[in-house]
Amino acid sequence: MTEHEQPAAGTAVPPVQPAGRATPSGPATGPFGVPAGAPPLTGGPAADSAGPGPGDGPARPAGLSASPGGFADSGTSQASRAGDGAQRQAAGPGTGGAEQARPGGRPQTGSARAPGKRGAAEKGARSSTSRAVPDPAPGADSGPQPSHAPQEARQAPSPPTTAESGAVSHPSTGEMTAAGIPPATPTKPGGGAPDDGDAAERERRGGDRLRFVGAATRRIARGMDLDETVLGLCRASVPAYSDAILVYLRDPLPVGDERPTGPLMLRLRRSDRIPDDPAAMVAAASATGDRAQRDGGDGPSGGGPSLSAVSDGTAGAAEYVEVLNGGPLAEVLRGVRPVFADAPAARDALPELLGTDPDVPSGHRAILAPLRGRRRVIGAAVFLRRPERPAFEPDDLLIAAQLATHTALGVDKAVLYGREAYIADELQRTMLPDELPQPTGCHLASRYLPAAETARVGGDWYDAIPLPGSRVALVVGDVMGHSMTSAAIMGQLRTTAQTLAGLDLPPQEVLHHLDEQAQRLGSDRMATCLYAVYDPVAHRIIIANAGHPPPVLLHRDGRAEVLRIPAGAPIGVGGVDFEAVELDAPAGATLLLYTDGLVESRQRDVWTGIEHLREKLTATARLTRPDASAPLEPLCDEVLDILGPGDRDDDIALLAARFDGIAPSDVAYWFLDPRAQTAGQARRLARRALARWGLEELSDSVELLVSEVVTNAVRYAERPITLRLLRTDTLRCEVGDDVPQLPRLRQARATDEGGRGLYLVNRLARRWGATRLSTGKVVWFELPVN
Repeated sequence: MTEHEQPAAGTAVPPVQPAGRATPSGPATGPFGVPAGAPPLTGGPAADSAGPGPGDGPARPAGLSASPGGFADSGTSQASRAGDGAQRQAAGPGTGGAEQARPGGRPQTGSARAPGKRGAAEKGARSSTSRAVPDPAPGADSGPQPSHAPQEARQAPSPPTTAESGAVSHPSTGEMTAAGIPPATPTKPGGGAPDDGDAAERERRGGDRLRFVGAATRRIARGMDLDETVLGLCRASVPAYSDAILVYLRDPLPVGDERPTGPLMLRLRRSDRIPDDPAAMVAAASATGDRAQRDGGDGPSGGGPSLSAVSDGTAGAAEYVEVLNGGPLAEVLRGVRPVFADAPAARDALPELLGTDPDVPSGHRAILAPLRGRRRVIGAAVFLRRPERPAFEPDDLLIAAQLATHTALGVDKAVLYGREAYIADELQRTMLPDELPQPTGCHLASRYLPAAETARVGGDWYDAIPLPGSRVALVVGDVMGHSMTSAAIMGQLRTTAQTLAGLDLPPQEVLHHLDEQAQRLGSDRMATCLYAVYDPVAHRIIIANAGHPPPVLLHRDGRAEVLRIPAGAPIGVGGVDFEAVELDAPAGATLLLYTDGLVESRQRDVWTGIEHLREKLTATARLTRPDASAPLEPLCDEVLDILGPGDRDDDIALLAARFDGIAPSDVAYWFLDPRAQTAGQARRLARRALARWGLEELSDSVELLVSEVVTNAVRYAERPITLRLLRTDTLRCEVGDDVPQLPRLRQARATDEGGRGLYLVNRLARRWGATRLSTGKVVWFELPVN
């Protein structure tokens, strides 16, 4: 029968056989080889299970489009199907495959029209087949009659042509046909046209693919760091899409516009798979644990055993791969699009990732997908299926492309976020002291906790500043807000506080100058601050507050007391006075300075949190001996335990100071008149004090250094000078006068008669220094005590 001949009535029209592979007959399966009876994938709206009505043509499934960049427009398909139904109703009953009227006088045939050029042969075929097929004669055999091909109101878009053989992948079924030839219309075993169940099955599989891609991309995009993003890809792919997956990323990963240097190295960041059986899982977990312990935990991460422990074709997967320029793997990565493992390009590239002799299942059971970020390829993913599972279909390449694209963009986002988090951590670390000083008669400990992972930078700070006379200034502050601006303001206020403390100003004066500095920085720059000065000799502490939560004093007997000090106004308000109070600081007591993030949250107010803190300190003190104080470091950890899971609304700064003090028997103090004989008098007083303390071996050094420092003070002082010796773990000598100019170390010439006093102090003393006071200065030095 030629192309222009009309088939006889009752004669079955043989279908056109495709030039590519035909879909094997068998039970209906899901989009990834999962039986149709399996539970549907989650993560998207329920699919429309209603198939075409009687007499309708095969509906186009709502699957992935032939273009790798997007999906088919389901609205157009629904509109076309609605138009076909209207035309069929207008033709009237009993027409069967007869000619139907179309707009513009153009006949519509009952046979399926193939896409392609409209030549003369096509016009002749259309005119021949447009004649109505006569109905069977009355009394004829009423057996099964061949159903005519369904109608289609619009021409389907041309399917894409593959780059290798010129074959065409049909967008709905994924069948490969010769270029320019449409896939054959699926037929039933008896040779008839497809029924409504076939069209519904194709539409269901296409909908499942869309829902899977939507759920998988949402899971991948949910990660904020690198490990979460890669884990999202593995969990979304296995087992719904593949049986095993390998994810390789560049090592190191480039950040932003950074141009990588050196060879391209890929590192196996994560692998996941379905275990063969429980015994294989246990053995794989044991092997993976031994390797991780041997490698120090720097191997590929995974939720289970390594792929090398199970028989899935990846036993020789390399942990580090160097991509050679011009090599097969480099060419596949440069091509960007996923390819099947049996493609010529991937056949030579897989051994670089899976070993020299990879045992990859035959057929379309492995996909190599490059991971391309915003500017460059940053890795590759290998999807594998075992032999007992149906192979990948051509449409699965589009799914692999979607997964690879979203993963690469997520990795880029995670790398950028990690760099910003690193910058924030470094900024916060530089704003806080690297280590606390250990002044005489006082022990210090501190803690700092950011508000959350997404708010690493805050405005809370703490500081401890040594002052003349073995005193120490304790500072805790909180700038409003959580941003880089808050951290910058905090850094400026902390620097200002250190400068003011070096001038030995009273606490209330320090807060007053901080308030002026905050107003100079801006009208909305506000902060709270608490400034305290501890004197270990007098066992006293002076505190001034600027709107900060009050400190808590833990006595040696276990009693916790909230110190009652004037609250004051926050720094930056302006036009307010600050008041300082002086309190006893008994030996063995511990003072806790903190920010409001420790005691305030959404679940409780400030005063409820302060009471909770006081009770926690009392309970912790009961765990130690009555005659001993709780250790500082464990005490800080116990204090932070009062925070609940939802209490991290603000960053937290904590500073703890243990007051040991200096006993009066370890202090020697004198007032000396500025006379020529004062240097000799100072040597005799120092010798007697050392003899009383049993430190006669230090007499020569101490007498020499005291004589040099006192002589320099006598030359310029107008009022009596002070001489004080302190015995702790070191011997400290302090000489004060009323001259504000600080001495400077200089190199004396050979002919100079003076200028060698500080040189001797610098060579013999372990430490020395000079500090300006409001009434003059203090020059001090320290010697070790054996």
